[in-house]
Amino acid sequence: MFSDATTELHDGHIGVLPTDTVYGVVACASNKEAVKRLYQLKHREHKPGTVIAASIEQLVDLGIKRRYLKAVEQYWPGAVSVVVPCANPELEYLHQGKMSLAVRIPDDASIQELLKQTGPLITSSANLPGEDPATTVQAAREYFDDEVDFYVDGGDLSDSQPSTILRIVDDAVEVLRQGAVNVSNS
Repeated sequence: MFSDATTELHDGHIGVLPTDTVYGVVACASNKEAVKRLYQLKHREHKPGTVIAASIEQLVDLGIKRRYLKAVEQYWPGAVSVVVPCANPELEYLHQGKMSLAVRIPDDASIQELLKQTGPLITSSANLPGEDPATTVQAAREYFDDEVDFYVDGGDLSDSQPSTILRIVDDAVEVLRQGAVNVSNS
C-alpha cells in the first residue's frame, strides 16, 4: 500500500496516509524543509506534531534521549503518543521551541514496514485547524487539494480514534487527550 509513499517521502515530499489511528499529513522527520512545509500547511506554530517511528532506536537516532523513551516504552507499540523532553537544539525545527515532542511507535504492520523504510515521520491529523480529522482520502483532498504531494487511500477510518496523548511528570502519568487507548491519570 505504501510503496509509492516511501519514494515520495524520501524525495522530501509531504502527503496524506492512513496511520495506525487516523489519516495524517506526514513528512520525513529528518527533512527540515518537509517538516517546515507540513507545519505551514497545518498552520502550526509552537504546536509540534507527533513523531512516529518503527522503534525506540529510530527515535534515538533522530536525537531523542534514550532515557526518556525507556521510561515510557511500556505503552508501545500502540496508539499512545507520549510527550517527552527534547532539549536537542538540532531538533528545534521539529519541536518549535517547546523543548518536548510527542512520540509514538505504532502497532500496525504496514505502518511499521513504511517506517522501517523511511525512518521516523512527523505527522499531524489530516484536517485544517478547528475541523474534524479526515476519515477518508476524499475528505483529506477537500482540506488540502494539491497542497500535498501524494495521497494513500486506506479506506474509511470513521471508526478509528486519534491516539491517546500522555505526559510523564515526576513519575506520574498525565493524560492530555484520551483517545484510542484508555489510560488513567496516576
